[in-house]
Amino acid sequence: MGNVFEVTPLRWAHGGEAVGRVDGKTVFVPDVLPGERARVRVVLDKPSWSRAELLEVVEASPDRVSPPCGVFGSCGGCQWQHVDYAAQALAKQQVVSGQLQHLGGMADPPVRQTVSPGSPFGYRNRMTFSVEGGSPAMYRRRSRDHVSVPECLLLVPQLADLYSRLGDMQGVSEFTLRAGTRTGETLVLIQGQVPPQASSWGAAVMRRSRPVIGRPYLHEEVAGVRLRVSGRSFFQVNTDGAEALVGLVTEALEPRADETLLDGYAGAGLFSATIGRDAGRVVAVESEKRTVADLVKNLKGTTSQIVQARFEEGVDARWDVAVVDPPRAGLGPRGVEVVTSPRPRAVAYVSCDPASLARDVRHFEEAGYECRWVTPVDMFPQTFHVESVAAFARP
Repeated sequence: MGNVFEVTPLRWAHGGEAVGRVDGKTVFVPDVLPGERARVRVVLDKPSWSRAELLEVVEASPDRVSPPCGVFGSCGGCQWQHVDYAAQALAKQQVVSGQLQHLGGMADPPVRQTVSPGSPFGYRNRMTFSVEGGSPAMYRRRSRDHVSVPECLLLVPQLADLYSRLGDMQGVSEFTLRAGTRTGETLVLIQGQVPPQASSWGAAVMRRSRPVIGRPYLHEEVAGVRLRVSGRSFFQVNTDGAEALVGLVTEALEPRADETLLDGYAGAGLFSATIGRDAGRVVAVESEKRTVADLVKNLKGTTSQIVQARFEEGVDARWDVAVVDPPRAGLGPRGVEVVTSPRPRAVAYVSCDPASLARDVRHFEEAGYECRWVTPVDMFPQTFHVESVAAFARP
């Protein structure tokens, strides 16, 4: 294989690159679509695989589109603006299925079509930016350098408007914008000096963890439930997507009034406060102190047991159905042991990484549970990231 060559990738790889083979060797290429003929150059060569950079698209795919963002290709925030949105959704279904086959050992993974819950742009209710020369910036692709971002097409309308009015951000090293898309509330978290024009933003402002203007939290509404979310608490970045997750978890569990629901890695209570309405009792487990304060507020008036602990340490309770939403690393053997030890009749697993989900499928099988279906949810259009809901049950 030469340093410069032509390749026609066959499929998407987990991580957003297209993958093909040249002279029996696997080649990963960003910015190329499966089925395209491209001229590429090797930038990293390993014994069994290589990574190449795109030099020229010789024959384009019909799924290639013109990216609407002026800094796409240099900004590291998006990877797939050059891919037609329908093709993005199909690619995510194929990636999830591929990981379940390769890492989960499933011959015929029960992966359903990708759910696309809202707009492919203007969906993020939270986003963090760096500052370069007083202007908002993002990390340059595959670099720790910065690229100036005049506007970001991923922001929900409330944040896009706020972003356009920020002004000179000199003295700020990093900032995070948050919005309650259904309440209209906005919040800015500042690292560094608070700009003098902050009082004109019409938003609550926090410096580090302390409120400077307004309250250190905002509210969001999902599935008819109003939730408080503190400035540094975790909440899904796509509100329409969060509502889609609630619907899928409800389908997987169908909790009854005489049952106890476990909400593992409960966060601010997205699932406890919504799906928990159909259960007789909720056990919500969350380790982060600030987030537990939101959880207590959001579950007030319900029959709930709130446990502040790391989920893997175990929970002194029993449950009939369970939902878990672990971090990117997944549950692992210990997490699966905790959730399945009371022998719940059904488990809904919300995953933000297809590879860790696939590895955990094996642990669920060892615990006597089968995967009934997996539904990818496109919480992050224009990127390769994908959320999934997997339904497990005892045969």
